[in-house]
Amino acid sequence: MSEAISHGPLSHEFGGWAPPIGIEWVVDGLSGLLMVAISIVSLIALVHAGPLVEKELSDRVIPFYSLSLLLVAALGGMVLTGDLFNLFVFLEIGSLASYVLVGVAGGRSLHSAFRYLILGTIGASLYLLGVGYFYAETGTLNMADLAQRLPEVIDSRAVLTGLLFIVLGLAIKMGLFPLHGWLPDAYTYAPNSCTPLLTSVVTKVPLYAFVRIAFWIFGMTTVSTQIPILVVLGWVGAVAAIVGAYLAIWQENFKRMLAYSSVSSMGLFMLGFSLGTETGFAGGLFYVLADTLMKAALFGVAGAAIYQCGASTVTDLVRLRRNMPWVSAALLISALSMVGIPPTAGFFGKWHLVVGALEAEKYFAVAAILVSSMLTALYFFRMFQRVWAEPLQLVEPHVLETPFPIRISLGVLTFGIMALGLGSDLVMGLIFESVIPKGF
Repeated sequence: MSEAISHGPLSHEFGGWAPPIGIEWVVDGLSGLLMVAISIVSLIALVHAGPLVEKELSDRVIPFYSLSLLLVAALGGMVLTGDLFNLFVFLEIGSLASYVLVGVAGGRSLHSAFRYLILGTIGASLYLLGVGYFYAETGTLNMADLAQRLPEVIDSRAVLTGLLFIVLGLAIKMGLFPLHGWLPDAYTYAPNSCTPLLTSVVTKVPLYAFVRIAFWIFGMTTVSTQIPILVVLGWVGAVAAIVGAYLAIWQENFKRMLAYSSVSSMGLFMLGFSLGTETGFAGGLFYVLADTLMKAALFGVAGAAIYQCGASTVTDLVRLRRNMPWVSAALLISALSMVGIPPTAGFFGKWHLVVGALEAEKYFAVAAILVSSMLTALYFFRMFQRVWAEPLQLVEPHVLETPFPIRISLGVLTFGIMALGLGSDLVMGLIFESVIPKGF
């Protein structure tokens, strides 16, 4: 990543064939930053999974780690590839690993995994159809070459149709409202050993693919004026941010509440990228990084609570006070960051989103960010009210000690949330200098 920042994008050709004929991997500011985030959070999530997988999947430990590593490799391939068809290949490899990880425990998770499989396959098929339209019109699949050829055929119906298919397919994959039907059940019933990895990075990479195609291949001018998909997606993101947070309020199951908060977060990401300003784009990317840490921490807390106390509902979390003080601290800091309380990473992400919306004079976006934050505060306040309402002496004690891998992983994630917030100026400076695409 440092080489890409210092000397510009780095590329590697496979098989001795130069692009656009051959396959190419590219590292630039955006892909390098996301690869660092995926690598770090995936490692922490797998450390956290150690004690949980021994308890949940004692007879499937090897398949669990094999599939997890396959998933991480596929996500890395999606981020690094410079070819639209190879992105599809890695998308499907990662999706297959995700489907199996969701359903590996059996029971209700199998139904969730099957639903995820059906909708995910529809999303991947739509993406592939879109790529086919692009290839039929331009004769290339290489992203850089496609960016050069598209201006000549930008008014073609085939290009418009292909872009529509790709956006719809990736929207399903990233769980963007109202195409999020697979997400709540998948996140709720997936094994606790899997959810920190699945929820923190899997939906972020299809979002990356959308950003890469929209801003690097088509360009800011095209997607904001000639084919104004950013206008539509801005409103979709605003609605998603509010509806996801509203639905989270009514959930009793803690993991399902967090699942709907993920729907809300995806709306905020899309809202930031659709603002059409450098600050909005940078704020959206910063909030993606923050949410990666926050979701890994929160679903890690959920898994630890079930592991030690059998606490799966919001009311059951009262048991954390007596038995898991360190986990309680991680829950508190992560929740404050989700709400947007300074100096956490979540606050600075939302701050830059609001500033970007004001620069763009899109006041509906400001309203959506503020309303979603208030609703987020409401469901987390409801949770903490239940946790602290019951006298501590009435809480049933448990003697099972929180395993060290869980404590250290949650500690690192919590530290990361605070460090990212306190170092937000440095990270935002890096994004402005090395990531922002041309055209803003």
